[in-house]
Amino acid sequence: MNETSHPRRRFLINAVLASAALPLAVRALSGEARAADLPKLPLDNAQAKALNYVETTEGLTHASYKAGSLCSNCQFYQGAATDEWAGCTLFPGYNVAGKGWCSAWAKKAG
Repeated sequence: MNETSHPRRRFLINAVLASAALPLAVRALSGEARAADLPKLPLDNAQAKALNYVETTEGLTHASYKAGSLCSNCQFYQGAATDEWAGCTLFPGYNVAGKGWCSAWAKKAG
């Protein structure tokens, strides 16, 4: 049997291979920004203002703030606890300060 007598089989094999590679190609071509490439969240951003975001808790007197609550130990923080800046699911497209805080803070599980 030569390979040209089975075009359907060849098509199916190529389709399976292409579908396996498609997610990788989409991710590579999508231009998704990495956390290191994101700008810092501006304090005058509407969402930041609405959630009372601050870059440091030093001297913070907000009624909802509890000592020890930091972006770096919040469930929405996308970086490691030791990262100075990282992404946040509440502020897509921006990095927030690990030592920052906002009124949506929720303790990270674990």
